[in-house]
Amino acid sequence: MKVFRFLSYLIAALPLMAAVSCSEDDGEVVEYENWQAVNESFFNHLSDSVVRAMANDPDTRWTRIKTWSKNDTIPGAVDDYILVNKLADAPATEIDTPNYTDSVSVHYRGRLLPSYSYPQGFYFDSSYSLPFYPDIAVPTKFLVGNSTGDSLIDGFATALQHMKRGDHWMVYIPYKLGYGAKEQTNIPAYSTLIFEIRMVDFW
Repeated sequence: MKVFRFLSYLIAALPLMAAVSCSEDDGEVVEYENWQAVNESFFNHLSDSVVRAMANDPDTRWTRIKTWSKNDTIPGAVDDYILVNKLADAPATEIDTPNYTDSVSVHYRGRLLPSYSYPQGFYFDSSYSLPFYPDIAVPTKFLVGNSTGDSLIDGFATALQHMKRGDHWMVYIPYKLGYGAKEQTNIPAYSTLIFEIRMVDFW
């Protein structure tokens, strides 16, 4: 609960952390001003809070998971990990998780951190329209790993490989496990990515 309150405070403060500037000539708002610094500060603070929660609260719903692409036995940097808030657990009968070579069927919704025009964060991709109706929403299928080079980002692939059928997670991915310093369509460089993911099936 403490992590959730901290996260709510941190997200609310983000518009203040980002020194939004305007062009002197036309007053145009710079949507993602100081974006790298804002994203690094957010993720570092949230990571610290999650680490404390994991150490002090045995019932915390938060955890962090090291990227699948690095050795899990060697301590990593802050941005070698994704942060996960477990919103709902899979049934107790579910014990398996996908492998890197598996395909998955999921519902997901991805957004950025809050910015000037998007106080809740810009939603850049979603497999469903709101409100979410599980009985009619059609999940999306992914290959967790793909040798053709069209694989999922490391952070998303890492989350999937730890989810059971029925898990519902909010996943925070540092930009180094996302798209890094490269801008994508609707996603600025250095973006922390926030995904709400529901695992439906895998094979």
